[in-house]
Amino acid sequence: MKKIIIFISLISLSCLSCRKEKNVIDGPSVSEIFSSFTILENFKASRDSVNFKNLESVYFTATFNKIVSWQITIVGKTSKAVKVIKGDGKVIAVNNSTWNGTTTTLPLFAKEMCTATLSIKDVTPVYEVNVNVTEPKVLTGFMIADFETGLNPGWTKFAQTGANMDFKVKTDSLAPQGKNYFNMAGTVNWDYLIGLIDFPATAYGASVTYPLSTNPNDVYFNCLIYGVPNTNQSIILFQFREDENSDGTLNANNEDQYDFEVKVDWVGWKLVSIRYADLVSLSNGAPTTPKGNALRNPDKLGKISMLHLANPNDGFASSKIDLIMFTNTKPLEP
Repeated sequence: MKKIIIFISLISLSCLSCRKEKNVIDGPSVSEIFSSFTILENFKASRDSVNFKNLESVYFTATFNKIVSWQITIVGKTSKAVKVIKGDGKVIAVNNSTWNGTTTTLPLFAKEMCTATLSIKDVTPVYEVNVNVTEPKVLTGFMIADFETGLNPGWTKFAQTGANMDFKVKTDSLAPQGKNYFNMAGTVNWDYLIGLIDFPATAYGASVTYPLSTNPNDVYFNCLIYGVPNTNQSIILFQFREDENSDGTLNANNEDQYDFEVKVDWVGWKLVSIRYADLVSLSNGAPTTPKGNALRNPDKLGKISMLHLANPNDGFASSKIDLIMFTNTKPLEP
């Protein structure tokens, strides 16, 4: 009899644990689902101007009568940069709509007036508010090249004597940040190499190596690359040569070189990033064994070479590059 009572008690407890609390509704109510959309609190920005350089931010607010899928699209009136913030719910507030100056679609935001547009799924009206960016976000890290002052005299540039060669700094509206970028274009029908630039560590100060962390997991290499439509596919090869004994001489026979090959198979600007620990050694595009200690030592990096390559049988090739830089602990967030 005692066993039967215990068994019945366990069943009762199990049933009670499965029972939902009274008046608790999962998701929107039926009346809410079929109600017409109403905006209860108008779409607003927390401030009408923001200085991202001073680490300020701006957030947006609005309240609705029902749960909706919403999207805020911020567009720079001059740069045409785009930031997208998405969410679901009845309330837009600081916890789900804060903007710190980052970009979803390149180029980067500039010092400019921006329009933030709120759109709601299945709702025809859109809502707008303006925010003036008095200073754009400052990118932190070690800058290798942004080309704003042209070519560093400490760099070495080489370009083939091919046809339609254009291997130089350009100033025009295509710049993803600032005013300048580096253009790489030409037809070389006898060699994969179109041109290159060497960025030695000595171009940035007295040291023979870059001032980077000793931990390859903490160092990220980043750049913005533009793919030009209707041209031969460009290949941009970055070579990272380490000066393992820090003697100022890079010896290819007994010191490591690591590589990062980027096949530019897109159109427009794109952020490309890689962790130093993920670099590999390549020979004609195939993995090979490093010739030094086979340890990735970013603090021993003595020179970076950037090669613009293309299949010589496929004609004119073109791409553009900007904002080459190292960041710490995570990839660049433009």
